[in-house]
Amino acid sequence: MFREYIPDFLADMGLLEVNMSFIHRIIWIVVIILFAWLADLLCRKVIVPAIKAIVSKTEVSWDDLLFNDKVLNNFCHIVPSIVAYMLLPFAFIDTPVVLSFLMKICEIYIIASSLRLVISFIGSLYLISEKKNVSRTRPLKGIYQMMQVLIIFVGVIFIFSVLIGKSPLELFVGLGAAATVLMLVFKDTIVGLVSGVQLSANDMLRPGDWIKMSKHGVNGVVFEVNLTTVKVRNWDNTISTIPPYTLVSETFENWRGMMESDGRRVSRSVNIDMNTVHFLSPEEKNKYREDGLIGEEENSDELTNLTMLRRHLVRYMENNKLINTDMTFMVRHLDPTPQGIPLELYFFSANKEWIKYENLQADVFDYVMAVVPSFGLKIFQTVMPNM
Repeated sequence: MFREYIPDFLADMGLLEVNMSFIHRIIWIVVIILFAWLADLLCRKVIVPAIKAIVSKTEVSWDDLLFNDKVLNNFCHIVPSIVAYMLLPFAFIDTPVVLSFLMKICEIYIIASSLRLVISFIGSLYLISEKKNVSRTRPLKGIYQMMQVLIIFVGVIFIFSVLIGKSPLELFVGLGAAATVLMLVFKDTIVGLVSGVQLSANDMLRPGDWIKMSKHGVNGVVFEVNLTTVKVRNWDNTISTIPPYTLVSETFENWRGMMESDGRRVSRSVNIDMNTVHFLSPEEKNKYREDGLIGEEENSDELTNLTMLRRHLVRYMENNKLINTDMTFMVRHLDPTPQGIPLELYFFSANKEWIKYENLQADVFDYVMAVVPSFGLKIFQTVMPNM
């Protein structure tokens, strides 16, 4: 980098000795170590506490995450190495090979420390984004990871340029010829990044979404979306990992819409034996009125027991506080089958929690199976022959 210019500059200023004695060299080495130590002390005892004091007095919280201990500690590693880098020519001007070697080590250390600082800074930005309500609904971790990969890639190029004594621009130009190899090496990373951007841009997936992919045995909640994998905690507490490009190239169910809606759908049916469907006699009507199964206004001569069952179940759902009656609810026939007439109950549970949803569904159909015989109907059930 600048190691070729520093000795010449200091020599022109008359600050360097061309032929240095052993004692003078030791003195300069001690001075360099002392100044580097003082620079480190200044950073840790003065600059860092001052930054923390300023940050602690602000009302916002993002600066506490941005200037955390990890970021400030990495900053403190850079300053002493820069001081040592600038002072090395004073001790080794008469030994250019040793000077060049030591300055290369310093340059590499400065680059590596700068990489750690930038990566920790990006990590702080990710922590800040997690605190924002908008960012919580986007899988940003993969994007931040890709930024860190790019920073590391650039840092490695700079380190190689120091080792071989070439300009970083020359190495970047030379990488064009090796692009095919890089594409093969970083294939999954590149595809994962593109897929992650697609998932985020199209709002297809967010941490906290409940997704289902039967083909891959996935049925659970997404708890992490990173550069190369999407992690899902299934209902049996097993963890499934899926490449992001799988979610883009294949279909999957996302239950977010249901979770954000006002109810969770129930659509189930029971098969009614067609041989038990008949018109109601006046005696049956009176009996059903006395039992509270039908209303006084239902006096038509063409009423069937199945009609009365449907109307009764509609009233039952209207009076069930656990059912969201502001959303669609009905009792309807499906196409007749050899197993009878499917009578479907279609409604939405007001509570979307899994256990409460299943309990409501079971309670409703327990009631259906218990009330069907009261209307002179039978639920079709296959009877197995005795073995």
